[in-house]
Amino acid sequence: MRAFIIDAYKKPLHEADVPEPTVGADDVLIAVGAAGLNGLDERIRAGEFKAFLPYRFPLILGHDVAGVVVSVGAHVRSITPGDVVYARPRDHRIGTFAERIAVDQADVALAPRSVDVVEAASLPLVALTAWQALVEKGAVTAGQKVLIHGGAGGVGSIAIQLAKHLGAHVATTASAKNADFVRELGADVVIDYKTQDFATELSGYDFVLDSLGGDNLTKSLTVLRPGGKAIGLAGPPTPAFARQLGLSPVLQLVMGALSRKVRAQAKKLGVDFEFLFMSANGEQLRTIAELVDAGAIRPIVGATYPFDQAPRALESLHAGGIRGKSVLLGA
Repeated sequence: MRAFIIDAYKKPLHEADVPEPTVGADDVLIAVGAAGLNGLDERIRAGEFKAFLPYRFPLILGHDVAGVVVSVGAHVRSITPGDVVYARPRDHRIGTFAERIAVDQADVALAPRSVDVVEAASLPLVALTAWQALVEKGAVTAGQKVLIHGGAGGVGSIAIQLAKHLGAHVATTASAKNADFVRELGADVVIDYKTQDFATELSGYDFVLDSLGGDNLTKSLTVLRPGGKAIGLAGPPTPAFARQLGLSPVLQLVMGALSRKVRAQAKKLGVDFEFLFMSANGEQLRTIAELVDAGAIRPIVGATYPFDQAPRALESLHAGGIRGKSVLLGA
């Protein structure tokens, strides 16, 4: 089977002939019609998460998939061969840059009926991230003020739409050339990050979704009202996150040190900060599919690449400038 793999951390992505996936009793074997490209793929290749998410090699990359079900395991009841599905395979079972992948049925949902396989493949990771940030952790409700950084990107473009569906007042950061685009998605306030300082323009917000980390995160805390919450996608990871994963006391201490500054600032300001590393969830994907089919969320595909150009497609993420998601077409 054709697939794109890495042989070790920091090694280049390359094509290889790999064994067919093993299909367990709870698995769904999917013929990959398309696979979304994510910054997470590059960060895993670079070894950024190896302390708490170590992988064995050779490793097939890829966290998003949409395609047709080829076969199912003995315990699978809700999905049948021939179904068009989409999924974010769980950690340690990624590998959508391939012709086929076996995914646990708990991570799989029927794809939205109103979009094609390429658009469906763009959704799982970013839509689950937006859902878990805004709904699960943020508990965003109608009338609240929400700031979403990077509104034209993969997570941001979906998060804006979801926040508007929840009834929130939405501000976002974007370049001037993307201002009209993010307004079309539902943004009420657009901050040009090149010429404006969001920290001086905004105040009294209930929730911030930060995908950049560093100074952007620490400044984001200052726009929150007392009791408001910031969710960080780029880190730093917290001791609470380490405990959630059941990591060793040593790693809990390490993550405590990494996040000490931002946690201290949050405490001083009377706001909350949490790190989010999204998780696979087929049930949430079913809800997201309903929102897509109802017109509340539309996938944004800014670029597509042929399967044999997977390395170039992954490298293109560094350049940025893509609206929404880039998608790798099936073999």
